[in-house]
Amino acid sequence: MNSALMDLKILLPFKVFADKKGVLRIVAETRAGSLGLLPHRLDCVAALEPGILTYETEAEGEIYVAVDEGVLVKTGPNVLVSVRNAVAGTDLSQLKETVENEFLAVDETEQKVRSVMTKLEIGLIRRLAEFRSG
Repeated sequence: MNSALMDLKILLPFKVFADKKGVLRIVAETRAGSLGLLPHRLDCVAALEPGILTYETEAEGEIYVAVDEGVLVKTGPNVLVSVRNAVAGTDLSQLKETVENEFLAVDETEQKVRSVMTKLEIGLIRRLAEFRSG
């Protein structure tokens, strides 16, 4: 095993999605744009956006994974990606559709739920304030 290569682990809330050794390079989507990782890059942490994560190994070549939002942590040769959901595939257009239809739709639903929860919390606070002053 070449010590100049990375180890990539993709974690989901309920399982290990992928555990790859000998990774040559990784490209992930962040809020600031694409982030490329090579084995000797300095350690870093990045918030991931829903998008396509690409990694390359000598044995498998280039692999594409649609990932939901999460976090990427690089420490030495180890890269840990923790996301809410992931789907592997070879067809980039299909993976792009998965990101748009599944991951971004979940975000819209979460935004609606958060909005409703905020309104409920505001209503509760108002009623407590009325109760205390009354």
